[in-house]
Amino acid sequence: MTHFSTEPPPASPNTLPTGALLAGMVAVLVSFASNIPLFVQAFAAAHYPAAQGASALGSMYLLLGVMGLALCWRYRVPVVLGWNTPGLAVLIAEAGKFTIHEVVGALLVTGAVLFVVGLSRAFDWLARTMPLPLASALLAGVLLPFVLRGLAAIPQAPALTLPTLLVFLLGRILAPRWAVPLALLAGVLASALTGQLHFASLGQHPVLARPVFVRPEFSGEALLTLALPCTILALTSQNLAGMAVLHTHGYRQVPPALLVTLTGAASTLAAPLGSLTMNMGAITAAICMGPDVHPDPRRRYVAGLACAAGYLVLGLCAGTLLGLAGSFPAPLMQLLAGLALLGSVLGGLQSALAEAKWRESALLTLACTAAGFSFLNIGGALWGLLLGWGSAALAQWWRQWLERRRDQVG
Repeated sequence: MTHFSTEPPPASPNTLPTGALLAGMVAVLVSFASNIPLFVQAFAAAHYPAAQGASALGSMYLLLGVMGLALCWRYRVPVVLGWNTPGLAVLIAEAGKFTIHEVVGALLVTGAVLFVVGLSRAFDWLARTMPLPLASALLAGVLLPFVLRGLAAIPQAPALTLPTLLVFLLGRILAPRWAVPLALLAGVLASALTGQLHFASLGQHPVLARPVFVRPEFSGEALLTLALPCTILALTSQNLAGMAVLHTHGYRQVPPALLVTLTGAASTLAAPLGSLTMNMGAITAAICMGPDVHPDPRRRYVAGLACAAGYLVLGLCAGTLLGLAGSFPAPLMQLLAGLALLGSVLGGLQSALAEAKWRESALLTLACTAAGFSFLNIGGALWGLLLGWGSAALAQWWRQWLERRRDQVG
């Protein structure tokens, strides 16, 4: 694998790498269009008022933009940061059981744990300890219900959802990168043509995001139901995947522990503003790193700069963006959320069921998590992980016991 120098790249005849700039803007558009339905649902589940949702989204985007600009410029690498997408799914499913103060407390603890993990360089140890099939099954189990609910929303408003689904399917064939943004555009047009856009909620959101502080409160149930699965998902499905994307494209000069530490610290500081957990980007990062971005790998960091600049713009306009998203019909938002997560579910399933020795335990983890049940006021994500890991440990102990018995008899 190639290792690129951290020295500034030599001057290029093309002083303005337009391909890299375009890739960065595409990454911003794709990530925002794919996640705005999840943002809206997560903030509603967490009991965020309109101003609090704008504060949360604005603070998150602004911090991601500042960190991204600094890291890209320092290392000359297209470092693209993001947010805990499966953590959003956990919030949507479980946050309604808690007060806004307890939700913020769980987000603060998640960020603090990530900061400590990065600072202590325990990231590699945790990556080795957590079985990848079970982590992938947890990811697929958390996201699968959103795909199912999205498809189940089609009969509720077929005039909106069927054109959206058709455009998405065509987009996956003709232009996979643009499938979700094109589906969003199709849904908006269908909503406008059928008179189902409701802009009354737009006036409830501030035009520019302003910080709104929430006093965090800590409860054991919220920490087990929200903080623990969100932390595991951030480490495995987000940071591990982001590290893999960097290394696959030959960018090894940025210490993964540094990225985990920085994003964990930023998440901790911004949590009282309602911000979501931040981490390394994966899918969005891959958009900024391929050979089509720029022939010279040392020039691709410009795509990271463009993406970070786009985050800053979104941060300033967070209130308006949330207001616009809230104007769309609920069935359309549910379908878009499900379509946006379809690829992540597929990747999780492939990884979860790839190894025969983990297959049954991974399936238990997936099924228990996707069922969404709650026992002892603890959500299904934790129970699914415990059930899968426990069954795998029990099966391994039994096999070892049988081997020892055979050796003793022999």
